[in-house]
Amino acid sequence: MQAIRPSIYTEAVIPAPHAASCTDSIDWYEFLERPRLPSPTLKSLEHLRDTSILVTGAGGSIGSALSLQLARLGPRHLALLDISEQALYRLQSAFAEARLPAQPRLILANISDASHLDEIFETHRPEVIFHAAAYKHVPLLEEHPFEAIANNALGALTLAECVKRRNIARLVLVSTDKAVTPISILGASKRIAERITLVHEGVVLRLANVLGSEGSVSETFLRQIAAGGPVTITDPMAERYFLTCEEAVDLLLASASAKAGSILVPNLDRQYKISSLAEFIIRTGSSEASPPITFTGLRPGDKIREALWSTEERPLPTVVHGHFEMEWQESGNTLLRYELMQLKDAVRERDLPRALEIVLQLVPSYIPSATVRTLQRKALGALQS
Repeated sequence: MQAIRPSIYTEAVIPAPHAASCTDSIDWYEFLERPRLPSPTLKSLEHLRDTSILVTGAGGSIGSALSLQLARLGPRHLALLDISEQALYRLQSAFAEARLPAQPRLILANISDASHLDEIFETHRPEVIFHAAAYKHVPLLEEHPFEAIANNALGALTLAECVKRRNIARLVLVSTDKAVTPISILGASKRIAERITLVHEGVVLRLANVLGSEGSVSETFLRQIAAGGPVTITDPMAERYFLTCEEAVDLLLASASAKAGSILVPNLDRQYKISSLAEFIIRTGSSEASPPITFTGLRPGDKIREALWSTEERPLPTVVHGHFEMEWQESGNTLLRYELMQLKDAVRERDLPRALEIVLQLVPSYIPSATVRTLQRKALGALQS
């Protein structure tokens, strides 16, 4: 195994990001069998120091780790927004334990509330916005497509329009590899959010599965192992791209200086079988007894393998701070705003057949699952009765 490259933060005597849901005693690089992705240099992050920054979804695993690292960089102003009171309380406690000299402003808010967002922008005047707020659990959202669309897609629209009205801020969207040729409503809603961000000259960063983060498959395995098993895996052939929480934070920090309208993806050269991850966690655990592994079958919206870019995109050859920039062509932007307004109306009216019709116009590569199709048929039957 290659030696792990030290973080720029340890080199600069700045503590590495800490968030309870993102770290534990497991050396994830031992599983990944690769060095850590390159960190951005402190010089490349200087522009964040004299800046007002807003982080949405700040109470989540990545959001909280990003927020703590931003605070260590010492921006002029740091505002942290989340819809969850409990998540903000945990984040407040994490800042108190870290004993950082500068304390952020915590904001309890919903990104879909345009009036509240206007107030927040007027008060905090953010110049860089990291948009990490999103629903992310695939099977759960397959049962709740309206919520996926409203929060992930239309929430991104509300935020992007607020940014545009002021014309002073750089918007960075935390996206996912599930947005590439999606078969889940999560992926489709995030692909719409990508399109919205790009047309508003923001930056899209697609992350892979983050090891140890809250709600991740690795966290599920750890919980199942602690309970004595069984460890449940969807399919023996299922594979995913993985990166660590500290790598995700580094990629986000670096993405703030990318050019407007960029799609960025991590420089990850391989996917790993989910079963191999489960076996690694079991093998490195302290329990003498190995819990059984059971295969449950792919869930609605699950893929066997993910992709970091589509056939319409091409990675440019230069790797900067651990990520590629994608070459891409967008079409249909003249209709984008009209379609989004139609989508907003369909969600407000709870018209699922119409909403899905518009989602398919916005994301032609989307293949709805049987679960979503069943909900669509039921809704159509109810409308016709």
